[in-house]
Amino acid sequence: MLGKKVDKPRRKYDEEFKKDVLKMLGGDRSVQDVSQSLGINTNMVHKWKAQQNAGHGASGVSPDLVIHAVSGADHERVKARLREVEQERDILKKALGIFSRGI
Repeated sequence: MLGKKVDKPRRKYDEEFKKDVLKMLGGDRSVQDVSQSLGINTNMVHKWKAQQNAGHGASGVSPDLVIHAVSGADHERVKARLREVEQERDILKKALGIFSRGI
């Protein structure tokens, strides 16, 4: 009998309950405090919080992940600027190496 896992029935939470839990987080209370007081898993509360923060709009994609169309001229300008910045970085790396040798 030792080592056997007893399956517990899964609890289902309705949307109203989830909203109430997230409202409780809006105050000074931590996720751990809220989950312990309600007897639910902290991972579940974190999951609900992440879903709320994602927004779940029409596209279901976070606004931070939206990729904007860029014209060809803008793309070339950005690539040229990137090359310049990489060259500047490489020059600074070489200078740091020279000065750190203590000539």
